[in-house]
Amino acid sequence: MPRPTAAQLAYGSITVIFSTLAMLLLSQTSSTVGIAIIAVSALALGLLVAMTVPQPKPRVVALRKPAQHPAQEPVPAAATSSKTAA
Repeated sequence: MPRPTAAQLAYGSITVIFSTLAMLLLSQTSSTVGIAIIAVSALALGLLVAMTVPQPKPRVVALRKPAQHPAQEPVPAAATSSKTAA
């Protein structure tokens, strides 16, 4: 499983915080069970948002082709040896 990106963590965390606040304010609940249900649903919503953020695609690096040089004639082995080594 790939590691979550910074964007996924940020979007998921912001979703949890704001959805929890909105649901608590709109429901005006004060019971422990109601608060627990809201907290669990906010966590599930944050996880859903974090998982739907698109993953960055791996970069494709194009390899350079070597420069094309005109064909060179091979140098004979006798021409490369030193004449002083006799």
